[in-house]
Amino acid sequence: MALDRALVGRSYPPSAVYEVGRAKIAEFAAAVGATDPVHHDVEAARAAGHADVVAPPTFAIVVSLEAAFVVLADDEVGLDYSRVVHGEQRFTHHRPIRAGDRLVATTTIDAARTVAGNDLLTARVELATEDGEAVCTATSMLVGRGAA
Repeated sequence: MALDRALVGRSYPPSAVYEVGRAKIAEFAAAVGATDPVHHDVEAARAAGHADVVAPPTFAIVVSLEAAFVVLADDEVGLDYSRVVHGEQRFTHHRPIRAGDRLVATTTIDAARTVAGNDLLTARVELATEDGEAVCTATSMLVGRGAA
């Protein structure tokens, strides 16, 4: 089924608050091989000018991926998740994600089109503190593979 271009601009309510913890940052850093001490040592992070440990740049996926699932759950979008592959991912950081941040995510559909029988949907997730400070913009393109 071809994606409806009227979906472009659709925004979803903000997610629940995600509190960023030092342990989660350290676990993620270890998983992706990020060895910079600013990811697990508070004193190293402070010496580098940060208030607390900072997350590796791709840590934003931890919060943004869950928020983006709201698009797949939207019956009006009509993507068959069993046929979806992740086509592209970008992060634009406005400042580092750090331990103690309380983040909310707001998802918006930026593009919807069908090419050669495949549905291409681009979703943008704005991560901000619960006080509204912009932290990161995560953009992903999902590809719903055609049946043929």
